[in-house]
Amino acid sequence: MTLIKKTIRALVIWLLTIEARLVLRRYQSRLVGVTGNIGKTSVKDAIYAVLARALPAGRPGLRVRRSAKSFNSEIGVPLSILNQPNAWGRPLDWLRNLMAGLALVIFSHDYPDWLVLEIGADRPGDIKKFVRWLKFDLVVLTSLPDLPVHIEFFSSVEAMVEEKLTLLEAVKPGGAVVINGDNERLTAIKKKWSEKFNERSIRLLTYGFGPDNDLCVHHEHIYYDDDKPTGLTFKVDHVGRTVPFRLPGLVGRHQLYAPAAALLVGAILNFNLIEMAEALVAYQTPPGRLRLLPGIKETLVLDDSYNASPAAVTEALATLKILTAKGKKIAVLGDMMELGEKTIAAHRQVGIEAAAAADLIITVGIRAKFTAVAAAEKGFKPENMRHFDEAREAGKALQSLLLPGDVVLVKGSQAMRLERTVEEIMAHPEDKEKLLARQEPEWLNK
Repeated sequence: MTLIKKTIRALVIWLLTIEARLVLRRYQSRLVGVTGNIGKTSVKDAIYAVLARALPAGRPGLRVRRSAKSFNSEIGVPLSILNQPNAWGRPLDWLRNLMAGLALVIFSHDYPDWLVLEIGADRPGDIKKFVRWLKFDLVVLTSLPDLPVHIEFFSSVEAMVEEKLTLLEAVKPGGAVVINGDNERLTAIKKKWSEKFNERSIRLLTYGFGPDNDLCVHHEHIYYDDDKPTGLTFKVDHVGRTVPFRLPGLVGRHQLYAPAAALLVGAILNFNLIEMAEALVAYQTPPGRLRLLPGIKETLVLDDSYNASPAAVTEALATLKILTAKGKKIAVLGDMMELGEKTIAAHRQVGIEAAAAADLIITVGIRAKFTAVAAAEKGFKPENMRHFDEAREAGKALQSLLLPGDVVLVKGSQAMRLERTVEEIMAHPEDKEKLLARQEPEWLNK
């Protein structure tokens, strides 16, 4: 990026941020912030489903908006507040965004009562920038694994964790913090932050599968229709009450963290648990996040192509392992990026896990070769492995390998573009714009 482009970009971000701050000051919307290393977008969408549909008594006009897609960067967050799209490299569209933001500031609009914002951190200092001007009524921390994505840009895992925890400084007095109580790194913050929270009258509540959580999920089971996995049933315990749930479209145990977080947020706001159960029936996982898609030849595709980190791949493979399938279980695994010195070890560990979960392993990308090597060392037969350099090539090869009843997991980092693999084997490619990740023209032209 040239100096001129960098300068223009910095100016646009500065102007958008000023407008976003003025908009928040004018309309006084209440804010929910979602951060973590895994599941931010899914949690954000689940919270939106609860806030938008399970309204408390006496508030029929409650208006809610969420971050579009995964708008969680220094430019994505202001765009979410201003409700404007990414203009990519189109100067006139950026000017329109700025004019629209200015209009929000000057003229009265029907602006949301609540905003659910996803907050990301790719590099040191990213969240510190948000804390300077954003103040939240609620903050949700999803999960902080031992080897998170983007670790390449931080000096250590601890440095990344500290960056994420910076968002807690932006919680308003009297607000609440909701954390994944099954995550050891997060539960460790209780002692560190308890005094600060008490001074500011901030509640700290946990969700997860552990029985000590304030909201506990248990007895989860996959249900099947026509021998194909269709969804999950589970129970939720909260303040002495147990409520059964049935959510279509989810098959991974780890996917229940998103609705669990949303239910706890709703409970803090005194929403009825039964109403929230009804609201979550409309919840869908975002494109590319272990979404169930019909495949060609009466197969099933587990489209997890949006992105990948070691912890997320482990969860996806664990899901593939426990599924009941009439045919083969196939794992299509692409490179995991931004892991720095952990790259080789992380890809080898994935190979060990894939060997225990799949009947056929397909690797995509130069780093994923370490996955194949490790699987072979665990005794996985070479004739049951294939390697490809490019995503679409892997998809075309899969077309001749698939048989009715096969289940295909597709998982890789964003840069690998494994949604192209999914496109080649999905039953209805004509619907790809609605079902797959990265279908904007700017992505398709890359």
